[in-house]
Amino acid sequence: MKEEGVIQIFEKKKVRTVWNQDEEKWYFSIVDIITVLTESKDAGGYWRKLKQRLKEEGNETVTNCHSLKMEAADGKMRLTDVADTEQLFRLIQSIPSPKAEPFKLWLAQIASERLDEMQDPEITIDRALEQYMQLGYSESWINQRLKSIEIRKELRNRMKTKKAAPGTSCFSNF
Repeated sequence: MKEEGVIQIFEKKKVRTVWNQDEEKWYFSIVDIITVLTESKDAGGYWRKLKQRLKEEGNETVTNCHSLKMEAADGKMRLTDVADTEQLFRLIQSIPSPKAEPFKLWLAQIASERLDEMQDPEITIDRALEQYMQLGYSESWINQRLKSIEIRKELRNRMKTKKAAPGTSCFSNF
C-alpha cells in the first residue's frame, strides 16, 4: 500500500491527509477535523467521547475507521485515526458545528483540485508554493524545498530505470 502524506489548510488550520495510491482514496486525520469543526482544546478527548457515543448507537462509521501513521506535532510518525471522504461526511453530520457546511465545500474543492492536478501536474507545484507561503515559509526555503523534491524524484526515477552494471552505481552521472 503506497501512501503519500499531505497537509491541507482549512481556515488557516492544518489538516493531515494521506493519499492511498492503491485504493485511490484520501484519508483525513479525524482529530484534525474535530479541531477545525469544534475548536476544542482537547480534540483527542472529544473524538474518544464521540467514538464511544457512535459505537453505542451502532454507527458503522467508527467501526470501519482505522489508523495510519501520520506526522505528529513533535515530528514523529504516530498512529492516527483516519476517515476516508465518505466516512468523514458521516462524522461531520455527528458534530454540531456551524463550520460543517463550509468544511464539506472545502472537501469538494480539494477533490476537484486533485482531479485537475492529475490532468496538469504543474498545478501541483503552484499549489505547493501557495500552501508553503500560507504556512509562513520564506521564499528561499520554498525554492530550496521544491528543488529538493525535484532532485529526489529524479534520483528515484534513475534508480528505478537504470540497472547498474557490476562495480558501477546509478549515481555515476552526478
